[in-house]
Amino acid sequence: MHPLGIRQEIIDRVMARRGRLHLFDHFDPATTALVVIDMQKTFCAEGAPAEVPLSRAIVPAINRLAAGLRTAGGQVIWINHANLSTPQGSDWSGFFDHFVADAVRARTIESLSPDGAGQALWPGLTTGPNDMRILKNRYSALIPGSSGLERALRSLGITTLLIAGTKTNVCCESTARDAMMLDFKVVMVEDATAALSDEEHRATLETIIQQFGDVMTVDEVLARLG
Repeated sequence: MHPLGIRQEIIDRVMARRGRLHLFDHFDPATTALVVIDMQKTFCAEGAPAEVPLSRAIVPAINRLAAGLRTAGGQVIWINHANLSTPQGSDWSGFFDHFVADAVRARTIESLSPDGAGQALWPGLTTGPNDMRILKNRYSALIPGSSGLERALRSLGITTLLIAGTKTNVCCESTARDAMMLDFKVVMVEDATAALSDEEHRATLETIIQQFGDVMTVDEVLARLG
């Protein structure tokens, strides 16, 4: 997992602003969901078109947090990224036409197809019979039109989201930002998220804890679940 944590100067800034580092002292499992983002073969497999190598290192942490939340009575939700193929290429042409090189575009679109091999969860992950699976088609799972996540959360009475998965600074951060602005309580799980570099990972943690939610380790979250 990433060795770089939040810098002391950021901790001091947060303490000066609100008088405490962590926003939440307790989580009610009945209103808490672990949202695990993009832990699928497209992002986790070695040599995959969008590989995040450190995603494989956070699997034990995700499994431990998911197991603890299930035992406490909370909800685990697996979010996969998927885009439909179209005659023009993809239903997200604004991304694939400008941010993906020609040499890997077709392979990436194929891997992210709803029925593609890249949709399989990474084999090391442990799922439960009551876990939910939801597809998104944009970085954020909560931007309008991206997925049915918000509707599912509201129907279950979920008010707190624990964010895990990859990339920390892209899909995890995008979803966390939107969640806060939709009035969900947000926690970015520091040792259950992964980016392409330590610096990108830390930058997101520092942004989230200052403006969008809390940042905790798996141990800190489990302690607050009682």
